[in-house]
Amino acid sequence: MSELEDIVEHMRRFAWPDYLVFVLMLFLCIMIGVYFGFVQRKPNTESEYLMGGRTMLVFPIALSLIASFISGITLLGLPTEVYSFGIQYVYVALGVIAMGLVMGFIYLPVFHKLNITSTYEYLEIRFDKRLRMFGSVMFTIMNIGYLPIVIYVPALAFNQVTGVNIHVITPIVCVVCVFYTCVGGLKAVVWTDVVQTFSMFGALVLVAVKGTIDLGGSDVVFRSAWETGRLERPNFDINPTTRHTLWSQLIGGFVYWLQTNAVSQNMIQRYLSLPSVKAGRRALWIFVFGVCLLMALCSYCGLLIYATYQNCDPLTTKLAKAKDQLLPLFVMDILGELPGLPGLFVAGVFSAALSSLSTCLNSMSAVILEDFVKPYVKKPLSPLAINWIMRSVVVGVGALCAALVFVVEKMGTVLQLTMSLEAITNGPLLGTFTLGILIPWVESRSALTGGIVGVLFMSWLSLKAQYAVATGAITYPHKQMSVEECSYEFDRSALNATVTSSVAAEDIFPLFRVCYMWYTFLGAAVTILVSLACTLVYGRNDPKTVAPDLLAGFVRRYVYGGEGEEASGSGCNGKEVKARLNNSTGGCNHDEILKESQL
Repeated sequence: MSELEDIVEHMRRFAWPDYLVFVLMLFLCIMIGVYFGFVQRKPNTESEYLMGGRTMLVFPIALSLIASFISGITLLGLPTEVYSFGIQYVYVALGVIAMGLVMGFIYLPVFHKLNITSTYEYLEIRFDKRLRMFGSVMFTIMNIGYLPIVIYVPALAFNQVTGVNIHVITPIVCVVCVFYTCVGGLKAVVWTDVVQTFSMFGALVLVAVKGTIDLGGSDVVFRSAWETGRLERPNFDINPTTRHTLWSQLIGGFVYWLQTNAVSQNMIQRYLSLPSVKAGRRALWIFVFGVCLLMALCSYCGLLIYATYQNCDPLTTKLAKAKDQLLPLFVMDILGELPGLPGLFVAGVFSAALSSLSTCLNSMSAVILEDFVKPYVKKPLSPLAINWIMRSVVVGVGALCAALVFVVEKMGTVLQLTMSLEAITNGPLLGTFTLGILIPWVESRSALTGGIVGVLFMSWLSLKAQYAVATGAITYPHKQMSVEECSYEFDRSALNATVTSSVAAEDIFPLFRVCYMWYTFLGAAVTILVSLACTLVYGRNDPKTVAPDLLAGFVRRYVYGGEGEEASGSGCNGKEVKARLNNSTGGCNHDEILKESQL
């Protein structure tokens, strides 16, 4: 065994107190599921299971939103990003704040007023069934591609600190998550998210405090970061091929977060479980603050790791075999001698994974039931049938994701491919919803054509770009690294090795070199522009045939004037709109709306 392998083995000091902390976290999740599934005797209805009866409290929902969005990929990936490239990515927080403003006043009021369960019901009400199916299929593809990564990445961390095979831990975690999601529904998911959010923050604060004390203070951390360019001002470069700039983080980040938070079923389902739009906005701003705080903690941990390893980079020496194992390596280095604390950190990482997994499973059950089953059955489903379908989806998708971990392990570029898959669906979906809410003269055929072209365009762009990155044709230089003061021996033959490509970077089509932060923006822009162009072929929709409740407030006032405000929320609302759906226009009769508003 080499000296490097000896060090790796020595750092795997996961003792019984650590296992106990980790198991207690899983046991607590199970007990929450048991409480809401068997102890709290609520009516076993679809609304109760999927939406919490639409009576959830603001603070738990806000914490659930934070936990749902922040996966183990973020907790492990963001410190490595800052360690390798500096804090330029962190300026995405400006985009997150901008997202909060736009979502709170444009998107959220529309969805909340309609009283829907699946976000994609909106696309049928506004356009037709084809658009609803388009949105649901894109959502399903994205989630099935994303969930195995959510499970696999924290399993890598667990492997780093314990040596336990990832295929031992992933089925156990999946079974726990499927159990409490299946029996407890949305309430169990939300309250386990609350526990898991505190676990995530606690783990990061623990690492930050202990690591800073060991180094001798935060001034040491910031000084080393400033001297090596990791602590840097915003980059105002307008070149879209630059990896991270203020504009890519502000504009590209705003559009990416808007899609993820404002139109994705995973997040909207939580907002719709609150009793009012006002409550939804409060939850939104707690979410924005919480996410920015969590990103700041992750970023500080990245700077802390660099200050600790600045003279002996563990990625270069292969002490950490994968980038996502850098933070776990650091944790075992500083906490390994303190029984129970490494277990607390790993529990925090798995909390992030469990929250994302349970959220997606619960949302998938809503989408499958509302979009793939209910519209195609001749008779209304019985409550028993609905309950079986919802829970079967949770079990089936959970089992599929656990099985796909084997595929993830074998495909070296799967993380890049998954990011590409996400970009393929995110932009066109945001573009389609934006057409519905902001541009009332676009009808269904134009919107569907724009969505399909957007998906095809983003498939071509993102897969080509990721292939160029994987083959080394496109590379991004890291910040200063050093191995000059390593106290152990390692293979130095790879130090001067470089990845070569038969294609020079300047010969690659410029669009393939565009920063990935612009992908969602590009997908949405192509979808909207193509849809607008198609109105020249398919014709324009009469804006007044679109129900006021389907439009953003300022668009409604422009189209209807004072009449629109009176009509909004009266007769042409939610399920009632669907009953009057006109397939050719996707709207409802304006005269009927006004007549009902006067009664």
